[in-house]
Amino acid sequence: MHTVSVLAFDGMAPFELGAVIEVFGLPRPELGIVPWYDLRVCAAEPGPLRTVGGLSLTVRHGLDDFASADTVMVVGVPDIRADVPPDVVTALRTARTRGARLVSICSGAFALAAAGLLDGREATTHWQYADVLRRRYPAVQVNPDVLYVDGDDLLTSAGSAAGLDLCLHLVRKDHGARVANAVARRLVIPPHREGGQAQFVEAAVSEPASDSVSRAMTWALDHLAEPITVAALAREAHLSARTFIRHFNRQTGTSPLRWVVSQRLLASLPLLEDGILPIEEVGAAVGFDSPATFRHHFTRAMRTSPSAYRRTFHR
Repeated sequence: MHTVSVLAFDGMAPFELGAVIEVFGLPRPELGIVPWYDLRVCAAEPGPLRTVGGLSLTVRHGLDDFASADTVMVVGVPDIRADVPPDVVTALRTARTRGARLVSICSGAFALAAAGLLDGREATTHWQYADVLRRRYPAVQVNPDVLYVDGDDLLTSAGSAAGLDLCLHLVRKDHGARVANAVARRLVIPPHREGGQAQFVEAAVSEPASDSVSRAMTWALDHLAEPITVAALAREAHLSARTFIRHFNRQTGTSPLRWVVSQRLLASLPLLEDGILPIEEVGAAVGFDSPATFRHHFTRAMRTSPSAYRRTFHR
């Protein structure tokens, strides 16, 4: 089994830790024979820890177990302006020397940076912490505009909820899009969010999608292979095109056609992994009007080409 370790600390907020446990620690009998992960929650000093909100947890595993896992995760640091404890730095460097995959969520990037693991590499963190990370560790190429950065063996994510995006991305890398989509459905979250954290910096939290917008989105998912226009979506929502665009933008944070493109890209992933359809036909099967258009959108969103994705994930 692929082992995953995650570092807990006294006084931490439990959300990021809970996200890791939900994705990697929860049994997945619905996936059949897919080998799931062996999760270890670790601490610098095993024993009882307090969390924000008055909760407490007892951690059995120490830093030796933390450093020995296949995937080593840091979901935050107690203080972004304080030094990371030397024993944690040593554990991270040990894991790196062993060839482990290292992952940070939110302020956890400060721990990877303190260990020198992000020097000369692109990384992200919560947008509120990006300037501090850049000042404290100038050798790190801080990108504050993305939800996560996949550096293959070093992966970093933005703020709390972006940790879920990165966890699903790890599942996709390990088990493919079908399994990642199944986990996302159980979590009731999208398997892949397009865009970056910049859209959340100034914007208010989106309203729940209205029945009219939800109806149009459901119709679009059933007709991805067909031409889809804003006018058609508006008809399904029983709204004028102008009103529909305004409601859709406010409730989803993106435009209707950009959302359609992202759904078509998600639908293309299992087809690429199956390896049955030629790549030139995959785009058409999910509604792109030409192979060139499919390649353009796929490369921009996934940071790789459809053919490279197939070579990596074909099963």
